Amino acid sequence: MANYDVIVIGSGPGGYVAAIRCAQLGLKTACVEGRETLGGTCLNVGCIPSKALLHASHMLHEAEHNFGKMGLKGKSPSVDWKQMLAYKDDVIGQNTKGIEFLFKKNKIDWLKGWGSIPAAGRVKVGDEVHEARNIIIATGSQASALPGVEVDEKIVVTSTGALDLPKVPKKMIVIGAGVIGLELGSVYARLGSQVTVVEFLDHITPGMDGEVQKTFQRMLKKQGLEFIMGAAVQSVDKTKTKAKVTYKLRKDDSEHTLDADTVLVATGRRPYTDGLGLDALGVEMTDRGQIKTDGHWHTNVKGIYAIGDAIEGPMLAHKAEDEGMAAAEVIAGKAGHVNYGVIPGVIYTHPEVAAVGETEDSLKAQGRAYKIGKFSFMGNGRAKANFAGDGFVKLLADKETDRILGAHIIGPMAGDLIHEVCVAMEFGASAEDLALTCHAHPTYSEAVREAALACGDGPIHS
Repeated sequence: MANYDVIVIGSGPGGYVAAIRCAQLGLKTACVEGRETLGGTCLNVGCIPSKALLHASHMLHEAEHNFGKMGLKGKSPSVDWKQMLAYKDDVIGQNTKGIEFLFKKNKIDWLKGWGSIPAAGRVKVGDEVHEARNIIIATGSQASALPGVEVDEKIVVTSTGALDLPKVPKKMIVIGAGVIGLELGSVYARLGSQVTVVEFLDHITPGMDGEVQKTFQRMLKKQGLEFIMGAAVQSVDKTKTKAKVTYKLRKDDSEHTLDADTVLVATGRRPYTDGLGLDALGVEMTDRGQIKTDGHWHTNVKGIYAIGDAIEGPMLAHKAEDEGMAAAEVIAGKAGHVNYGVIPGVIYTHPEVAAVGETEDSLKAQGRAYKIGKFSFMGNGRAKANFAGDGFVKLLADKETDRILGAHIIGPMAGDLIHEVCVAMEFGASAEDLALTCHAHPTYSEAVREAALACGDGPIHS
């Protein structure tokens, strides 16, 4: 039996970051992980591999649609799917090995196996029980099940199976128009699949700015994705090589069917806490199966903390990372901090979509007076040169104080552009502060400045 200051259960973005931060703060730390590699869902079957396929398929799209416009002549590349998957796997390997290196560098013990908590202060891995003054639960999430749909990860797949299909399907049905469904749907549409997205709601990307939702759906339609909105999936029936999806339209209760080679179930994720023994410990849970924590990521059981997808809040890797660092600092006697009002969200399609802070709907619900500064990428010289003029930057600021309340970007490099707004919001900046900051020309970031100018006397290039 080994004694630790902290044992972290789970090595995803929240878990491995928490472990490293604990070690940096002088705490003897171990991390429990049952996979063969570190990094959790994100590095192994989530964020990282999906971005590799998004990048590869975008390069193909550029070659097919834009190279000729720039005088780059020649036959468009053909798709070697096996090589593309090998590239994706290599990217995974580089990242997971990087975490192993960081564990060794920071003298963190990797306890290989699946963990449970038989009692406060004890973690069981395999047949061994380890003592720890503090335990951080960072077990992440798993794909949500859909009634009437049996996943086999071959024909009916979650995001995990969709990242490793044996071939590019001719027809793909995506159930769910959230981030995962639209990103992976984009990948296969670019590779030649006929992609149909079936969504229960009447709009895509729930919770996002309404204007962005409409613009985004229109752009994805141009790229070849088809949408069936307001549709409740009833069942998915499989044959040996195909599947049939049955759904009802909510507007008239009419029933319809679609055939596909592959069905991607992308209806969200739920916390993964199975097998931890939380019931026996008396750990309080929410109605949605999340672990309840206080303002310092502490559960109701002394010495047990929880972070990331296992607790309330957006299921985002960077939110888990922030919580991992904060929980480590609390355990070490410092003041851990996460500003939940400034956590960006990004969709890595092309164009990218990014958001932070309030939406118009949330501000209206609060009865707050606000103003909008908006600028189209068509007025941005760099964007036009790179065939990326679609989309806009939308800044929301307090009508009286001019303080930035939120931002919504659809366009080139939106996931990177959002961060200057995040920094501005963290410092309580006004739209005028952003407008008075010199931005290099020609860059996409000038569009953010122009949106800030639009909150005042008006943009220059519009």
